Amino acid sequence: MYLYGASGHAKVIIDILLSQNIEVKALVDDNDTINELVGYPVVHKFEGLNPFIISIGDNKIREKIFNKLAGHTFGTAIHSSAIISQNSSLCEGSVVMQGAIIQSGSSIGKHCIINTGASVDHDCNLTDFVHISPQSILCGNVTIGEGTWIGAGTTILPGVKIGKWCIVGAGSVVSKDIPDYSLAVGNRCKIIKSMR
Repeated sequence: MYLYGASGHAKVIIDILLSQNIEVKALVDDNDTINELVGYPVVHKFEGLNPFIISIGDNKIREKIFNKLAGHTFGTAIHSSAIISQNSSLCEGSVVMQGAIIQSGSSIGKHCIINTGASVDHDCNLTDFVHISPQSILCGNVTIGEGTWIGAGTTILPGVKIGKWCIVGAGSVVSKDIPDYSLAVGNRCKIIKSMR
């Protein structure tokens, strides 16, 4: 496996891949001053390398790198301590970190991050480039739109729909739907502004 992005997020993904007995060949990074990360070589050209996991936490940058890597193949990284229902689905490029749970009937899109200790309950639908931060809880039947970032320790109540490219601040409790491109935060969660 090759990783694109040589930062702290990559260190965690390396640990995940090691827990799966998957060899990390090298990392790729656009910063040509970085040549090594935790003992792994960092190169600066990606042509001819496969498969990849994009090891960048920022959703917009992850999407940008995905477009740059058009024609390449992508793997997944699932830590051995994660619990994933056999009746759920996880698309290419996605990462499930230590202690995360994905319950039955849930669908995780491409290049998503289900971070440390996050819980995705039954019948949730996460589209592409979503990031569920550590210790967040998605109750049943939650929908998360493309590119949305759910901050650490957030709870989303059953049946809530959150639009695309939203940011939900850490520690929020979301009980009502949130439209596309919203910045929302709080307990109870309120929309602060539109980011269009």
